[in-house]
Parts: sequence; C-alpha cells; structure tokens
Amino acid sequence: MALTQINHITTLVNRATLVLFLLSTFVFQSCKSDKKKVYQSSCDGGMTFKRVGFTQLIDSIDDYDQQYIEVYGTYEEGKEESALVNDSLFVSHSSERSLWVNFSQDCPLYLTGTHKGLFEYNDGKFTQLNNKSITIRGKIDVRHKGHLGSYKGTIDRVSFVEL
Repeated sequence: MALTQINHITTLVNRATLVLFLLSTFVFQSCKSDKKKVYQSSCDGGMTFKRVGFTQLIDSIDDYDQQYIEVYGTYEEGKEESALVNDSLFVSHSSERSLWVNFSQDCPLYLTGTHKGLFEYNDGKFTQLNNKSITIRGKIDVRHKGHLGSYKGTIDRVSFVEL
C-alpha cells in the first residue's frame, strides 16, 4: 500500500512539474521584449568606430573631433531639434550637454536585411525615434554645433542606428 501511495505522489509531482514548466515557458515567451532594430548605411563601411560613453564624449569632445565613434544615448527630435542627450535622469539634457545629430541623404539608413529606410513610411507609420534610447555611429565634428550653434558638437555621417 505504501508503494502505491509513493507512485501516486511521484505521478502528481511529475505532472505539477510539467505544468509549471509549461506555464513558465508561456510567461517568458509573452514577456519577451521586441528584438532591437538595426538600421545601417554602406557609407563609412570600412571605418573602425570607437565606442565611447556619452559623458566621456561630451566632457572631452575635442579629443574625438573628426573621429568615428559609437555612443549610446536618448534621441530627441522636434521643431529645429535633432539631438542625442545623455540617457541618465541625473544629468543636464540642455543643448550645451547634447550633440546635434545630422542625418544625411548621403548615408541612407536601411533596416538590416530589408530595403526599408529609417525615415520612410513603412507598415502604415513612420519609425518613431523621439525619446528612444539608441546606439549611434558617426563622425564627430566640433566646428558645427547644430541649430543656432547651441550644441556641444555634431554627429555627422550617421551610418548605424540601433533602436
């Protein structure tokens, strides 16, 4: 009799384990975040990009003038605004601590594996960039400081954006 009770308990434990496994698989699948979208251009394809932190770049921007860099930040757009700001909530997001982003038709950005452009109307909408955290690659230019010359510098020749 004790042996049948042990077998019954073992069967119940196995079933409960299976149910928990299936439930956890379902939960993890439903919580899975969207895959990051990467837009690239073939311009500057042979260049090596130096990864640099946003604060380091802003604090020593003259050291990066005319260099190709990769930096992470929050993109802000609006009327006469195309800027990359620090993604931290604890630092200034003023234009003096931001970079002007100069997207150019010379470097068209396409979603990897497709011919869908970053600024094209696709699937019934435009790609939303405003207030998005992005990784961006481009060339730093400290002489051009964006709209009204109020930015720390410009990221020019943008050839990579990861949303």
